[in-house]
Amino acid sequence: MKKIILVVGARPNFMKIAPVLRELKSHPGDFETLLVHTGQHYDKNMSAVFFDELSMPRPDIHLKAGSASHAVQTARIMEGFEKVLFDFRPDLVMVPGDVNSAAACALTSVKEGVPAAHIEAGLRSFDRTMPEEINRVVTDHISDLLFTTEESGRMNLEKEGISSEKIHFVGNTMIDTLVSLLPKAARKWPELSESMDLSAEGGRGREYVLVTLHRPSNVDDPTVLKEIIDGLERVAEEVPVIFSVHPRTAEKINNLGISSVSGQIRFLEPLGYLEFLSLTAHASAVLTDSGGIQEETTYLGIPCLTARSNTERPVTITKGTNRLIESTSDAIFSEIRRVLNQGISGASRPELWDGKAAGRIAQVLLAV
Repeated sequence: MKKIILVVGARPNFMKIAPVLRELKSHPGDFETLLVHTGQHYDKNMSAVFFDELSMPRPDIHLKAGSASHAVQTARIMEGFEKVLFDFRPDLVMVPGDVNSAAACALTSVKEGVPAAHIEAGLRSFDRTMPEEINRVVTDHISDLLFTTEESGRMNLEKEGISSEKIHFVGNTMIDTLVSLLPKAARKWPELSESMDLSAEGGRGREYVLVTLHRPSNVDDPTVLKEIIDGLERVAEEVPVIFSVHPRTAEKINNLGISSVSGQIRFLEPLGYLEFLSLTAHASAVLTDSGGIQEETTYLGIPCLTARSNTERPVTITKGTNRLIESTSDAIFSEIRRVLNQGISGASRPELWDGKAAGRIAQVLLAV
């Protein structure tokens, strides 16, 4: 029996790990699992509520790392996780994504001689100013099993000299979660649309734009953030804008002295996964800087505008609904208007984004 630690720490991790944990638990004679929550995200709406919505068991261990600088947070996670390794003595540690928790736990593991597996390996923005990019590269180069979501992942890893024997194209576990929870999210829509005045008009729901932003390049510079808000105000003169505000973004918006704006912009506290998925599935367009939302909108066929100069998920552009735009008032207004008027064409779901990635991961683990 293989003893496997699965690590979560931030909001996107839960969607990526939930189907894998469920799949491994369906093989009780083959795997013993331990779920560790580093506590990198600790806000209830950004963390705890997801265990309920995703039908995940509560974590076996919570490290309570909390928010801090990258160095301090990473150190706290490594120190706490080392004790977990000594107590559980796993055969493998599995980390998802590109947050500090992934790099910290993978590094701690391999230094203690425990192999690491990386879910969502090989993605690259080629922008080393992004902390996430550093985490991706570090985690990939020290991991023994690399589970990729798209062809670019394999290409990037092999270009960096990583053996093809370590690389396994399995699909996207975040899409596994989306597929399994779409019916629940659909049941949220009637009440959600009514409460937000988005109910059907003439048989169709109202047009609206859904927004979520959190990356430093967009929210830490007051000038850039003001440009974004100005662009959204212009959009809101024509269609409602719903802005689900990440906690760090809320702080930056408050620093600008913005408590309410003209038009129909609606600032909301972070939503649960099911509510946000329901809003995404019915949106006319989504403005984001989140990697996961680029993927979800591609699967759902919803136009996505990503306020970044690059993306580590190129398949969402080449096959999906995603488009990179500048974080300026004019770009946001003109691109959203274009999408609302013209829609999208030619998009398709990427290969193996079929809701079965976790099963493929389990088969790899059974074979190694």
